[in-house]
Order: sequence, then C-alpha cells, then structure tokens
Amino acid sequence: MSFIKTTEQSSKYEHLEKMSVKELLTNINTEDKTVPFAVEDALPQIEALIEQIIAKMKNGGRLFYIGAGTSGRLGVVDASECPPTFGVDFDTVIGIIAGGDTAIRKAVEFAEDDKNQAWEDLQEWNITKNDVVIGIAASGTTPYVIGGLQKCNANNIITGSISCNAESPLSKTAKYPIDVIVGPEFVTGSSRMKAGTAQKLVLNMISTSTMIALGKVKGNKMVDMQLSNDKLIDRGIRMIMEEIPVTYEVGAKLLDEYKSVRKAVDFFNCKRF
Repeated sequence: MSFIKTTEQSSKYEHLEKMSVKELLTNINTEDKTVPFAVEDALPQIEALIEQIIAKMKNGGRLFYIGAGTSGRLGVVDASECPPTFGVDFDTVIGIIAGGDTAIRKAVEFAEDDKNQAWEDLQEWNITKNDVVIGIAASGTTPYVIGGLQKCNANNIITGSISCNAESPLSKTAKYPIDVIVGPEFVTGSSRMKAGTAQKLVLNMISTSTMIALGKVKGNKMVDMQLSNDKLIDRGIRMIMEEIPVTYEVGAKLLDEYKSVRKAVDFFNCKRF
C-alpha cells in the first residue's frame, strides 16, 4: 500500500470564511463525531501496545512519549496528569517534546527536523531496554520522532507510535504502531483538530488502562491520587465514606492522618478485623 498523507488532503468543506458561526460549529462537530469510530478501528493495535507497556512497567520500566508540536504537547499533558491522578512518581510516565519545555508554549523553529535530538533527549533520562517509547506524530513523518524510535529499536527498546496516516514512515518504524485514520481536517492540514483529538483519546486509553492494570485504581476510584487542592481532598473524603461506614468528619481525620485514600481505607479495615 502506498503512503498517502490524508491529514494533508483538502478539506471536504469549501469557502469556510463565508459560513455563519452556526454553520462552522455544525460542520466541525460533524467531523469530530467521526473520530471515536476511527479510534475504535485501531483498538487491536492499541491493545497490543498496552500489553507490552504493562509487562515492562510491572518490572519497573517507564513509559516515554516523544513528539513535536501539538503531538508533543499532548504527550506532555498525558504524562503530567499521571502523578496527580494515579499517585505515581513524576518519572514514571515522561513526555518529551522537540525543542524542550519552551516548545510547550511557543513553537521552536525546525526542532522537529533533527532526527538525532530525540535520542539525545532520551539519554538524559538514562533510558534502558526496560522502558517503552511511544512516538506521536499525526503526519507520521516527523524526523525527530522517527529518528528517536530508530535508535530505540537499535537498542532493543520497545517502540510504539500514534499516527493518523496509514502506512506512514513512523508506523513502519515502530514495533507496535497505532494508526487512527481520521481523514482530512475541517481546516486543511490543521492536524490539531481531528488528529489531535484522536491522539488524546488514544493517550487516555494507554495511560488509564496501564495504571488500572498496575493497581492504581480500586473499583472505579482514583485511590492513589495526590491530594493537591481542596477539591481533591473533598473527593478523597467522599471516597473514604463510600468505602467504609464513617462520617465526613471521620473521613477527613483519616485522610489528614494517612494522606492517602488507599492507606486510610486499608488502616480502617485492618483495625476492624
């Protein structure tokens, strides 16, 4: 199959500047509705990669995301949410973006074109064959990402990818590729739209499923979440109240003492029995 970059093909909609706001919203929404179905088609690929991640992380490995531009930012966002949500260390899931942290807010010119830089960035984390690296690139052609995965492959590090073009160079490089084919964007080439949404959905699946498999969720609750603000403290107290028969005040005292929903519940249950 020849490589066709559908993310760069012309939008199905013409004369966007002549549309009313309502027409714009309706048409964007119509396109957005197709994204979950594209993700559904990729579920077998997503599952295969997650199984590898779980196996490595159960043995102390880490998960890395590498990307440029929007793709890199999405990886950084997903990685940064894992410590507060699941209580893991900040260096368990790591997002690396071409151009460094500056590129999170401001584009760094030509950063994505350096095929050697991703491997150098990964070296700063002392990456080993116990880790997994996922390259994220809507186009599937970003040199920074492809070069990073090539070096990982050469060093027996498991590689995955998230791309929105079938048979892309990135997909052919990754050992466990994920292709979510969303088609042309509403604004031609603006892959922050459907492609970005698809990548975010897949990243949600990867990190959440992995953390559940690692025991970071009990029932359907984030029992290891960090208690970093009043909202989360209140949520933690209510989780304790649902798990054990105590009042809000007792739940608050337990949480204040043990600094963890899981530890508070475990202590109470052990004391009971």
